[in-house]
Amino acid sequence: MKTAVLSGAIAALVLMGAPSAFAQTTDTGAINVTANVNAKAKLTLGSASVTFADADPDVSPSIAATAVNVAVKTRTSAAGNVTLTVLASGDLTSGSDNIGIGNLTWTAGGSGFQAGTSNKTTAQTVGSWTGSGSPSGTQTYALANSWAYATGTYTVTLNYTLTAP
Repeated sequence: MKTAVLSGAIAALVLMGAPSAFAQTTDTGAINVTANVNAKAKLTLGSASVTFADADPDVSPSIAATAVNVAVKTRTSAAGNVTLTVLASGDLTSGSDNIGIGNLTWTAGGSGFQAGTSNKTTAQTVGSWTGSGSPSGTQTYALANSWAYATGTYTVTLNYTLTAP
């Protein structure tokens, strides 16, 4: 009888100490993730200046300058209209002499870039795109050359604006 009682006691201890398949529980939780992605625009011009060398108007009725590399980076909505414009601060001036800004034109290379004529009252489109991206291209300025220009060193500032709504 001692053996039967001892065996029953051992069996009871084993059953009480063993993990039960019915005792397993689970729980769940959740977190919300928010990422703020705002519109951004970044413009890089490969040169801070454009210089035209002197030339004989009979030989060179138009003087071209070295191409300016233009890099655009924008982040906007998928249908957002991105534009790059340029506005001259005035005419080309040397002291009291001037060359009308309309004599300064450009050609363009690269997807979305376009040729144009400088203006001092209305910003002119240099390029336009849709949605986010990183287009790059070139802009090559040309100056109409004329015997009528007074001698001097003429300057003007061209102000670029990149807009990504």
